[in-house]
Amino acid sequence: MTKDQKVVAIQEIKDLLQDAKVVYVADLEGLNAAKSSDFRRQAFKQNIKVKVVKNTLLQKAMEQIEGVDYSEMFQSFKGNSALMISETANAPAKLIQGFRKKEEKPALKSAFVQETFYVGDNNLDMLANIKSREEMIGEIIGLLQSPIQRVVSALQNKPETVEAKAEEAAPAVEETPAPEAPEAPAAESTDETPAAE
Repeated sequence: MTKDQKVVAIQEIKDLLQDAKVVYVADLEGLNAAKSSDFRRQAFKQNIKVKVVKNTLLQKAMEQIEGVDYSEMFQSFKGNSALMISETANAPAKLIQGFRKKEEKPALKSAFVQETFYVGDNNLDMLANIKSREEMIGEIIGLLQSPIQRVVSALQNKPETVEAKAEEAAPAVEETPAPEAPEAPAAESTDETPAAE
């Protein structure tokens, strides 16, 4: 690789890393062309960018990124490395986990997620269980909606409850004037007699 090619490659990596909030570095070594292609296809479906990179170029690109010190990850840059960039914190970890149900690789080398560094494949389960921004928003909305749904439900049931109470109260009202019932028909018959005249 010429010096110019290296400069171009570093710039491409920097462009990927710029403003990235979720950065994984994985080991894809041992995956044949078909499996590697399948991994990339699944990554693409989940909006995960995958780029196989040289460790030295990745390190140089990371050193040039302002605002984030990626140096904790450098120790994991050995052998074959694939850079994975995603918007969703747990998506690359879940992809790796899903792929590993059939294969030994890919293996997680390191990750930068939610401003925290994770080094080593032993962090894969923890990363897969991190709630994505969308999942957290969904849970918060669910928690906020729960009391509102109770209020709406109570309001929707209230007319039925009022009617039921009115029906229960109505017989009680009817029962109270029941002893006075003979007087009421007498008043009615008095009214009817003048009408007949």
